[in-house]
Amino acid sequence: MTAKTMRGLRAAALTGTLLLGVAQSITGALAADPIKLGVLEDQSGDFAAATIGKVHAIQLAAEEINKAGGIDGRPLELVIYDTQSDNTRYQEFMRRVLQRDKVDAVFAGFSSASREAYRPIVDQLDGFAFYNNQYEGGVCDAHMIVTGAVPEQQFSTLIPWMMEKYGKKVYTLAADYNFGQISAEWVRNIVKEHGGEMVGEDFIPLGVSQFSQNIQNIQKAKPDFVVTLLVGTAQASYYEQAAAANVGLPMASSVNVGQGYEHKRFKPPSLKDMYVTTNYIEEVDSPQSKAFYDKFKAKFPNEPYVNQEAENSYLAVYLYKQMVERAKSTKREDIRKVIAQGDVCMDAPEGKVCIDPKSQHMSHTIYLAHVNADHSIDFPKVWQDIKPYWLGEAGCDLTKSNPNAQYTPSNPPPKP
Repeated sequence: MTAKTMRGLRAAALTGTLLLGVAQSITGALAADPIKLGVLEDQSGDFAAATIGKVHAIQLAAEEINKAGGIDGRPLELVIYDTQSDNTRYQEFMRRVLQRDKVDAVFAGFSSASREAYRPIVDQLDGFAFYNNQYEGGVCDAHMIVTGAVPEQQFSTLIPWMMEKYGKKVYTLAADYNFGQISAEWVRNIVKEHGGEMVGEDFIPLGVSQFSQNIQNIQKAKPDFVVTLLVGTAQASYYEQAAAANVGLPMASSVNVGQGYEHKRFKPPSLKDMYVTTNYIEEVDSPQSKAFYDKFKAKFPNEPYVNQEAENSYLAVYLYKQMVERAKSTKREDIRKVIAQGDVCMDAPEGKVCIDPKSQHMSHTIYLAHVNADHSIDFPKVWQDIKPYWLGEAGCDLTKSNPNAQYTPSNPPPKP
């Protein structure tokens, strides 16, 4: 038996165990006719460290909702598959949950590559998917709701703050796929807009773990700070390598710490003076955050960190509940009529959030998280109620049309 076959059998066994556990723990106390929610997330593979918490947060929210009577009296049933950080599995399982399992909505995907792998299938099969991740922005698709933060919320706050504090020479180190490339475009534009200079950009293929040449490039370019847009376990190796090489530069990121909790995984001071714009991390000190953290850790005591993707996923279940109950329907078009009213909001662990009807993205509280030399976190700045304004201003209006497209600053939506 090959190693690949063994991995497949282990994944199948894990999925079966999860499904059995969900059926026993969630549907047992309530009547039949459940509302079914597909969960396609990486529980193994390169992204698993950042994504297992998403599954746990969805399970926590579903359990709470069912204990309180379900969604309009109907139990919420989870259909969970381990996508193993493999885009072909996203495609396979998306077809399966929509065609065979007949789920009412799907929570799916960590990387932007996985989202773009399954999104055409959701569109083709007229599905309804939640993408609960920070990402590079630009998706204008009525079949999608995005609960994660986007560049106009993260970079438009972060980059000017860093330039004012440290200087205007910027170097970007980014993962070489759509997330890193489009995010780097945002950084480039904002640096130019604020009178700065890009002194270098490196794009790193996923899975690469050696950064000696990139470190030499950075040291030669002498930037004032480095924007790190690195993704996955392998690329996170950069931080300890840069520390060993005494790079000693401040770092700015929209993706690190908030997703992969690198400040917990690596020894101090490898992330010293990293600044991250995130809509939630477990260090956020508020009554709502503490209540969420305590509930999460009570149910999943071995979870190493409660990240922003866990919070995004948790609040997404509650937003879905609100929309279904207001629509008196699980049909996507009925739910979109509720979204169009512009008042789908909730008090989340991060603070108040609302869905923008034009883009079906979400407003957020944005925290500037600073990693100290001992890897503790402080928050030098908090921006309240930052809206996902770019898509709507650029021409995306899902209340009027549905292009099923992803746009970028250099390729914006056509004006109506």
